[in-house]
Amino acid sequence: MTHANLISEICCAVRGEPEDAQFYPTALDGFGLVHDVKCKSFQALVYEPIVCLVLQGQKETRIGDRLVHFGAGDSLIVSHSVPVMASVTEASREKPYVGLVFSLDLSVLRSVYNETNATDVETAQSLAVSKASPDLVDAMTRLFHASQNAMDAQVLAPLISREIHYRLLQADHGGMLRQMLWRDSSASRIARVIDVIRSDFKTSLSVPDLAQAAGMSVSTFHAHFKSVTAKSPLQYQKELRLLEARRLLSHATLSVSQAAFEVGYESPTQFSREYSRKFGVSPRQDIGTHSAA
Repeated sequence: MTHANLISEICCAVRGEPEDAQFYPTALDGFGLVHDVKCKSFQALVYEPIVCLVLQGQKETRIGDRLVHFGAGDSLIVSHSVPVMASVTEASREKPYVGLVFSLDLSVLRSVYNETNATDVETAQSLAVSKASPDLVDAMTRLFHASQNAMDAQVLAPLISREIHYRLLQADHGGMLRQMLWRDSSASRIARVIDVIRSDFKTSLSVPDLAQAAGMSVSTFHAHFKSVTAKSPLQYQKELRLLEARRLLSHATLSVSQAAFEVGYESPTQFSREYSRKFGVSPRQDIGTHSAA
């Protein structure tokens, strides 16, 4: 199947859905369609561990000082949960930004790791882009088709999912995924600490305790954490708090002070200052104005 045919099928699949949704889940958990008809300015969000196959259009993602470009024919592998700024730079109603997004499962990656013969590189990054291999495109296409049929989704999707994980571990830009599977690698240790922070980001962090949990000195932990996320642990926590506060304010059910306290801030004034610096508007201006998605 050509990209043009697949794009057409995806556009048909989202027809009738809200045009501003941008992401459209399928019947398969962790697999969705991306369809956007408008270019977007940079927006703050957290990328989860995924692979995104771009079929049409262009996007830019900023992680720290690094700007990552990807477009039609590219696959983006995200190995860790990382705060980013993302922008759709090429999209229109006639030619929308279109892609497929597949969530990665660490347990599946581990189960197929020994079946790969890929080598690892020291320069592996948590966001990595490369041209998608024909095998990966084929597997993602088949997963899309399986998602559109209940019986295929039940029987074939698990097999195709395993194949996709295998293809990613073989990919040249899958180096960080392979490193995460080494039990004592810095990549796997940072992934565990990220899970700790995300599970309880509203409480105060002890960086020495996090470093101890990672089995590293504080200075080594800082260096490895920033190499993966482009943030210090405290900056990472702040990103999670502010993004959650924006989501809460979008529902227009909490005041600014209530949202600040809900995400762990002790000072609404500090919260408002950091919120305005992050999003370019005050939290009061954001109440009820943004989709929770």
